[in-house]
Amino acid sequence: MCKKNGNSLVAALVVASALGAFFVGGTHAQAPTSLEIATKSNQVFYYAGSDMKVRILMTLTSSGGQARIREMTMLRRNEGTAGEQKYFIYFHQPADVKAMTFLVVKYPGKDDDRWIFVPAVNMVKRIAAKDASQSFVGSDFTYEQVSGRDVDADEHKLLREEKVGDRDCYVLESTARSPAEYSRKVAWIDKATFLPIKEEYYDAKGELFKVFSADEIKDIGVVPTIVQRTMTNTKTGHATTVVFKETAYDVGIEDDIFSERYLREPPRKWVQ
Repeated sequence: MCKKNGNSLVAALVVASALGAFFVGGTHAQAPTSLEIATKSNQVFYYAGSDMKVRILMTLTSSGGQARIREMTMLRRNEGTAGEQKYFIYFHQPADVKAMTFLVVKYPGKDDDRWIFVPAVNMVKRIAAKDASQSFVGSDFTYEQVSGRDVDADEHKLLREEKVGDRDCYVLESTARSPAEYSRKVAWIDKATFLPIKEEYYDAKGELFKVFSADEIKDIGVVPTIVQRTMTNTKTGHATTVVFKETAYDVGIEDDIFSERYLREPPRKWVQ
């Protein structure tokens, strides 16, 4: 559960900070640059609150309609003001991944550190930077899409403004500067919340191969949050839907759990 009073105020200030920078400098608020849009969207999507705990239900659906379920708890903690973050994920089910854990230490401006613990072989494996664009445990999301990509890793261009449903959006094109699963991405970013409403991913041939959609957005306290999202591979027909349950911000997650020790011995306080 979210802490009240002081922590609610903190969450409010985080959202205000993420969005309010556009209101400095008069007319500047009317025409944010492509980099500003990308930066604020990244802040809102990946950095809301000082920390976050969420129970995740992930459904992997084949082109034939067969579904597989993965359930996990994700913990995330922001470190200071430089953009460093830490992620810890514990898998509850199915049996073949139960008790598997995943750890990310994110450093803006350089490669993140990523580890995964596989209990079946009692081994902690480091995930190389070049593998960050690979599938996250068989889903249509990559490791990088779970914890975020450095804004400066892409070159951004504002293409236009248009509506998606009833939401006014910036349409932003991001072309990969450093290795990624895509050559370019087109994102529809809600002007009100700066959350991505839709994203299209194109390969090196310029062909569309994946589409992201924000299926449901709710306010968790004062924080707009995508509580259901889907990534679809348009070439294979495979899709992954992620549902956030029991979402809470500013819960006081301790720094020391983001370590190899807790990969092997997950903190029951946070993952039960």
